[in-house]
Amino acid sequence: MPDSIRHVLRAQQHPARSVPCPHCGAKEHRPCMSRSKTRQLSQPHPGRISAWARSTAVCPACQVELDVPCHDGGRALHDGAVHPEREAIAGEVAA
Repeated sequence: MPDSIRHVLRAQQHPARSVPCPHCGAKEHRPCMSRSKTRQLSQPHPGRISAWARSTAVCPACQVELDVPCHDGGRALHDGAVHPEREAIAGEVAA
């Protein structure tokens, strides 16, 4: 399927689904699953959203580049989280 058509069909999905989920192990473009792997979730896990933001945008708060975790005072944020500013910029890039 051409990428232009694929993009239109996936437009209603969260753009974080373009990266694998580090929490539940869902593959790219597949929905996140519950812990018991019996139910698909409507929204991606926060870790997946953070991973997507890291791979999509630079962080204006801590001045790190793509694929580099955000930090606060030289220490990485808990569980690979990103600053809200980085997530907002990633959302703007995806739109």
